[in-house]
Amino acid sequence: MGSDGDGDAPLLDDKAKRMRDLLSSFYAPNPSMLSHSPTASSKHSTPDDINSSSFDPNHYMNILVNNSNLEGLLKRHVDMAAEIKNLDTDLQMLVYENYNKFISATDTIKRMKSNILGMEGNMEYLLEKIMSVQSRSDSVNTSLFEKREHIEKLHRTCNLLRKVQFIYDLPDRLGKCIKSEAYADAVRFYTGAMPIFKAYGDSSFHDCKRASDEAIAIIVKNLQEKLFSDSEPIQVRAEAALLLKQLDFPVDNLKTKLLERLEHSLRDIQLKPEEIKNASPSAREVAILEFVEAIHAFRVIFPDSETQLVKIAKGLITRDFVITEEYVTTRICAADLLGVLRVIWNESLLMDEVLQDSALSDHFLEGAKAAVKLYVESAFSQLLLDISDCLLKILKRDETEEYSLETALDASTKLALQGGRNLLLDVCKILDDDSGIIDKLREPIIDWVQEGLQDFFRQLEDQFQSFSGKNNSSATQIHGLTEAAAFAGLVLVLAQLSAFIEQTAIPKINEELAVSFSAGPYEYGPAFVPGEISRKFRSAGDKFLQQYINIRTQRISLLQKKRFATPKWVKHKEPREVHMFVDLFLQELKVIVNEVKQVLPQDMRKHRRSNASSASSKSNSFREEKLLHRSNTQRARSQLLETHLAKLFKQKVEIFTKVEHTQESVVMTIVKLSLKSLQEFVRLQTFNRSGFQQIQLDMQFLRTPLREIVEDEAAMDFLLDEVIVAATERCLDPIPLESPILDKLIQAKLAKSLEENTSSS
Repeated sequence: MGSDGDGDAPLLDDKAKRMRDLLSSFYAPNPSMLSHSPTASSKHSTPDDINSSSFDPNHYMNILVNNSNLEGLLKRHVDMAAEIKNLDTDLQMLVYENYNKFISATDTIKRMKSNILGMEGNMEYLLEKIMSVQSRSDSVNTSLFEKREHIEKLHRTCNLLRKVQFIYDLPDRLGKCIKSEAYADAVRFYTGAMPIFKAYGDSSFHDCKRASDEAIAIIVKNLQEKLFSDSEPIQVRAEAALLLKQLDFPVDNLKTKLLERLEHSLRDIQLKPEEIKNASPSAREVAILEFVEAIHAFRVIFPDSETQLVKIAKGLITRDFVITEEYVTTRICAADLLGVLRVIWNESLLMDEVLQDSALSDHFLEGAKAAVKLYVESAFSQLLLDISDCLLKILKRDETEEYSLETALDASTKLALQGGRNLLLDVCKILDDDSGIIDKLREPIIDWVQEGLQDFFRQLEDQFQSFSGKNNSSATQIHGLTEAAAFAGLVLVLAQLSAFIEQTAIPKINEELAVSFSAGPYEYGPAFVPGEISRKFRSAGDKFLQQYINIRTQRISLLQKKRFATPKWVKHKEPREVHMFVDLFLQELKVIVNEVKQVLPQDMRKHRRSNASSASSKSNSFREEKLLHRSNTQRARSQLLETHLAKLFKQKVEIFTKVEHTQESVVMTIVKLSLKSLQEFVRLQTFNRSGFQQIQLDMQFLRTPLREIVEDEAAMDFLLDEVIVAATERCLDPIPLESPILDKLIQAKLAKSLEENTSSS
């Protein structure tokens, strides 16, 4: 029984154990076995265990009295009485259940006794019948023994005669098989007769063996022809090889030749991407299926040929990818590349089903990796080439071609932005392919695109530098192709294109890149760094714009140099008209304005003209009035002093300011530099009165057309005045032209220019 502190579950466990022990003690055939079991011995080990056979009541009571108070003893008494009652009830139920089983078993035994009573007579009768059959069988066997021996002997003789007859008929049978090409039957007949030929072929059946061998030699020759025939189906050739092996022919010696023929036949199976693109049926599909069947047949014929077959299969895949790489460089789209890869992938799967453990899928993956990488690199190279061709058209154009700088800029900006975005969208189609071909190449493709963009913009910037003449060899080539004017237009387009790439193309392409091509870490190449590329193109754009200004100002400086190198200014004649140099200078400015308007945007900010413009004009007119109304002697003496005083009150004009990518800024900078250069040329000369007056006339005429070109009139007027002042300083007799004469010469020049424009139009 359990202790006082046990719950209901332990009490039920003890009760179940007691029930099992009671049943075991009642039904056990040897009650002594129960006392020797491990469980029983463990329970009988303590004398205070009430359920063990070694239970000691006195010892149990002493422990109970010593460990419990009166209330505990009473509670234990009540619990023990309840357990005794429960045990009595369980024992009673056990007796009732087993009593019913005893009654059922007794009835069954009675029925068995009644049924067995009549069986003994029947068994004796059956034994008599069996003995009778056995005796009769023995008598029959005894009477037929001699005849049976004779029949068996005759049967063996008949079988031997059949074999002999078969041997004699074998040459004829083989001849019929040769005529009907039933080589399988012929081999079966011959191999069946081989044991007899080995035993008696040199004696009794010598002639038959010789005739059969001759027929077999013909069969072997025919089978070899079938084996090497390209027109025969693969199944027929495989059957021929198996028959030769059955004839103990050294087929393994033919393996090398057959594999060479198989490999040679594959060389005619060329991958034709155009047929794949047009979805037209190809003979290649049939050839590949035949090759797969050939692989299967070879594995059956030559079990040790798998290594060579795998090599041939990999060679086929390698040749396919060589053709694919050539196809990739012909400006294809992503769909065309995926179509070719699917064809090669499906063929690899077909061959991989026959050549287990050949790793053809891994070989395909390596080829696909190289092809896709080449596709990405080729796409960037082609885009770079398109932009370069678009820019070089500026140099190669002639007067008959209508290819303006504006057209070149529009085309190149579209290529830089839309071409780059289209390239990314095209590669996205490869990444979106769900056929399983590109699953393992997604991260490398993203890395290749990131690296490709970085390299593309670097190479594009290098190409721009090369076109601008930074590279000496390239510069020589460029100047050999075109004149300096066209080259200046190219440099201007490069400047604006660089600014467009830095401000528009790179941010938008970077947005596309972040959506579809964001990954990391970059194991296969560096990531696209837009900040670095933007800085490169910002710097390049500023340099190109400054280079354009330098080219144009240098050309104008050449005109100025010729202008001041030709006449002797100290012996200059009296001016009668505006010098032709002014026309050439204005023509150059007209060309510059035309180029700038085609390429650069206008400055949308409102330009406020300097307040010093009006002050300067008033000062100039006031000074000129004073100069005209003074006498020549006074004017010669005081002109230099007045000039310096006027310069003190004029606004400071900055010549070398930062150039912006606008029409106004570029034109104004060129005008500033040209006038400043003109001032320096004037300072190097010495003028007489007429030479000084020619400079005055030219500068005064330039004021009106330059106001239509430049934005900052104050700066322009200041620089023109500086030229006149420089001429004054270098003049031996600085007496200017009077206003009526000056106006008359200017009006004559304007009328002449208008007449020339009317006649030319």
